[in-house]
Amino acid sequence: MIKRLDEMVDLVRSAGRKYRIAVAWAHDANTLGALKMAYDLGFADPILIGIPTEISKSAKKAEVDITGLRIVEVGNDSEACAKAVELARSGDADVVMKGLVGTDKLLKAVMDKEKGILPPRAVMTYVCAFELPSYHKLLFMTDPAVIPFPDLDQKVAMANYAIEMANRFGIENPKVALVGPSEKVSRHFENSVEYSVMCKMSERGQIKRCVMDGPLDLFLACDPKSVEIKGIPTPVDGNADILLFPNLESSNPFYKSLMLFGGAELAGMICGPTKPVVVMSRSESEKSKFYCIALSCLMA
Repeated sequence: MIKRLDEMVDLVRSAGRKYRIAVAWAHDANTLGALKMAYDLGFADPILIGIPTEISKSAKKAEVDITGLRIVEVGNDSEACAKAVELARSGDADVVMKGLVGTDKLLKAVMDKEKGILPPRAVMTYVCAFELPSYHKLLFMTDPAVIPFPDLDQKVAMANYAIEMANRFGIENPKVALVGPSEKVSRHFENSVEYSVMCKMSERGQIKRCVMDGPLDLFLACDPKSVEIKGIPTPVDGNADILLFPNLESSNPFYKSLMLFGGAELAGMICGPTKPVVVMSRSESEKSKFYCIALSCLMA
């Protein structure tokens, strides 16, 4: 079982393959630095899409040598998004990555009904893995970025994507905590009722390859001492691998607080399209972007 993000990188490198990363509007210094790290380690073959002079200027400012990297010229950021998705759709790229462009523009190209890479009726969601100084293993979570108020079907899809990702990390039956403010099911909290349905689905094999329980608060999900103190039996037992949140309003602040206050390193990606999609904030560190690239290669 992989317990650190560097171990994930080692696993990707051991495949002996170069993954083609189509980067939309590759004018961002941190993105270029992360791509160069992956390129130098031998598992990434970046395709930099944008204005060549601007890409070179950003690389020079960040002291990143992009000699040997392929550059595809386009006129604007919308064209860059369309080109990145086109390369993925045609099989000429394994991963689509956001550069210095709005996430909405990139996802619009990904979701284009005629030219995009999102299959009909597929659920698009975000899954990530955190490495935390205060937790003894990697902690996966969904969805802090894409679906504002997921319904039951979307929550099931979120769980399945997260389980699949955890499986790739060598976790055969990840413990999935369905997060809420309390461990009690209440008609006042619609999500707690849906969580009960999901637990029954897991029990009957409709959600496979996991141990699932909820609603659980974060203490019961991630702290064995709290389980003992509260005296509430749960198969997650304070040892969660995956946290599934009820909505974006709760998950996004948690996600950001782990990075800002918890010293977390992150690897995350969009699941649902036919090829992995990497969308990172401009404020993300070069190291986190590097880990996201490695994760997308692992999942490609």
